[in-house]
Order: sequence, then C-alpha cells, then structure tokens
Amino acid sequence: MIRSTLFGLSVLALASVPVTLVNAETFNRRTTTHYPVEISLAETAPVASGFFTTVDQSHPTLGTATIVETGGQRYLEFSSNFTTAEGPAVEVILHQGDTVPVNIAEGTYITLAPLQSFDGAQRYAIPNDVDISAFESVGIWCRQFNVTFGYADI
Repeated sequence: MIRSTLFGLSVLALASVPVTLVNAETFNRRTTTHYPVEISLAETAPVASGFFTTVDQSHPTLGTATIVETGGQRYLEFSSNFTTAEGPAVEVILHQGDTVPVNIAEGTYITLAPLQSFDGAQRYAIPNDVDISAFESVGIWCRQFNVTFGYADI
C-alpha cells in the first residue's frame, strides 16, 4: 500500500494498481469532444393566439385559435380541443373588434372559409392580401341566422 497526498488529502492506493494523476486542463482537453449541433427553428412561427369565448350560450365554443406563418404563408389554426355547437352555414371569420357581438354588421369582418369541422384541430389559409393587423379577433359565426357562436381575441 502506498500513502500519498493529493490536494491536501491523504490517498491510499494499492501498489499493484497504477495511479495516474492528470491536471484538469489536460483532462478537459482530452475528453471534451465538440460535435456540430444543428439547431432547427420550427418552420411554423406563431403570430398571434387566443382562447375562444362563448358568445351565444346555446352554442358553446372552446379551444384556441392561433395565427401562424410557415413558408411565407399565414394560417389560422384551431387546437385539437376546439369544439363548437353545430349549425347551418357556420363560417370562420376575422373580425375588426377584439370582441365579436352576437349579431355582426356587414363591413366589420371577412370570411376565411366555411367551418371544416365542429370539433378538433383544423387549419385555414389566410390570403396574402389580408392585412391581419386590421382584425383583432377570430369568430365562429352562423351566416344563416347572423349568430356568433364564439370568438378568440388575437
């Protein structure tokens, strides 16, 4: 057995086991390997997002609406937990106000598309000529009865 002092501490080592002391700088240089890491930002960049609020209590609407941009194209996306009541001629609109009243006036909104599904994730293209800064909310609106089911302030 060999007794030695290392950093002010007493160290015992068996004579048959070789002990090699390496300073920290040499150790780091020998064991640190730098691998190139490619960090890819998501292709989809969120622009705005909001939670749906029910307007007409007989037509509950829940979930999240998010405007994203990917590859130079903007989309409106609804979360997988999106749900709204069923009805005829239900449309997805962009509205000028930060809230959407039960009955909306012409000239205060644009229609993006008919609602694809009353439940679940979905995506709607926003035309490039639409200035989204002119709109403060997304609405789920029944054209036939002029009734807003719900909206999300974006």
